[in-house]
Amino acid sequence: MVIVRTLVRAARNRLLASTTAFVLSMLVLLLLLFPTSSRAVPAFARQTHQPCTACHIGGFGPQLTPFGRQFKLMGYTLKVGSDTKVPLSLMVVETYTHTAKAQTSPPANNFNTNDNTELQQASIFVAGRITDNLGILAQGTYSQDGGLLGWDNSDLRYARSFTFSGKPAIWGVSLNNNPSLTDVFNTAPAWQFPYMSPNLAFGPVATPILMGGLSQQVVGLNAYTQFNNALYVEAGAYRSLSPAFLRDVNANFTGRLSGVSPYARVAYTWNLANGNVELGGFLFNAARGQVGINAQGNAVAMAGPTDKFRDLGVDASYQLLNGSNHIVTANMLYLTEQQQLDATYVAGGSSNLHNNLHALNANVSYWYKNTWGATLGAFADDGSKDLTLYGNNGSPNTNGGIVELNWNPFGQASSWAQPYVNVRLGLQYTWYTRFNGLVYNVDGAGRRATDNNTLYFYVWLAF
Repeated sequence: MVIVRTLVRAARNRLLASTTAFVLSMLVLLLLLFPTSSRAVPAFARQTHQPCTACHIGGFGPQLTPFGRQFKLMGYTLKVGSDTKVPLSLMVVETYTHTAKAQTSPPANNFNTNDNTELQQASIFVAGRITDNLGILAQGTYSQDGGLLGWDNSDLRYARSFTFSGKPAIWGVSLNNNPSLTDVFNTAPAWQFPYMSPNLAFGPVATPILMGGLSQQVVGLNAYTQFNNALYVEAGAYRSLSPAFLRDVNANFTGRLSGVSPYARVAYTWNLANGNVELGGFLFNAARGQVGINAQGNAVAMAGPTDKFRDLGVDASYQLLNGSNHIVTANMLYLTEQQQLDATYVAGGSSNLHNNLHALNANVSYWYKNTWGATLGAFADDGSKDLTLYGNNGSPNTNGGIVELNWNPFGQASSWAQPYVNVRLGLQYTWYTRFNGLVYNVDGAGRRATDNNTLYFYVWLAF
């Protein structure tokens, strides 16, 4: 309770300092997105008159139930009743992070080498139906790490249902800013476990570009279809946004994509009496140039050769839905990436012209009455040895596991102030059996892989 009170006080003080600028900025965004002639609707739970557990496993997001998957595929447009409310939701996440051994230097400005509390996220969502077939989920986020308000995951969808050979079907298009954001199975990188993780601790030195390497830096248009609630096919392409625009929205810029980058997704779902099983795959190709710094100190795209990335992946998921009393889920993603580092190699940034990376993420969760949850996960990242690119012994190999315990006191149909108040408390522990290819001396200064083990506690509010 002492930790909780400390976190709540810290969140209150930091939130008050940033609330005015945050709200004003997002209200401007809301007015731009929804002029007065638009038909605005409430956030999802209020729009559908359903508790958050109708769409989400574990009280609230992001893991989706079959109903939640269909709601997203239909463009966030399902509406019950004729009442109209403002389509806004808010989210606040206050966290505490402790590593087994203090870091050699603070992980970010104004933080300590260990035992950090942080207002990790304060977000506002524009979420809901715009017209009968058009809906949106757009997020803006402030983080104490960096102290900036910027745009976050955004997805504008148009969708329609139809009948083909006597079977139900859906087709739609999505305009979004993160490859795999469109997915509904919680295996894709944009939505996979852990759903909340520390940003002031250690992580893998390298992962495939599809695992967040372009999030919020691109814009993509994807077309998709689902047939008979089973076969799902999606194809689209992404282009880079300009460094100037990304600076305006406080997003990272890691290099301009050359031309368009194709993305494809296929999945098949077997619907069972008490759940479902899904099996699918991913394909993503990208060519990205290097980043330079101009006279004003801003990141800019450099002319010249590009690095090529080809990501191929397979995924699987399982849900056992026994009413709401006992829920079991299992998710798995394996990605392999082939790299041709024409730009990095010429610039002296890598020892090899050709490299590869592999990433495995798997987890199993159990929820009791969507209130008490436990998740066990494992991750394994490995790839080519490259002394120049990765330093120390030149290996990106990082393996370990995650265990997380959750309590969601609100989010049920009978919860207090439902659906306006949702709370999740999470206690997460991440351990490493290997870090950057080593068990000992992982940083060249005597640090062990287990010294990076991380205890992470968060209070996640959504309202």
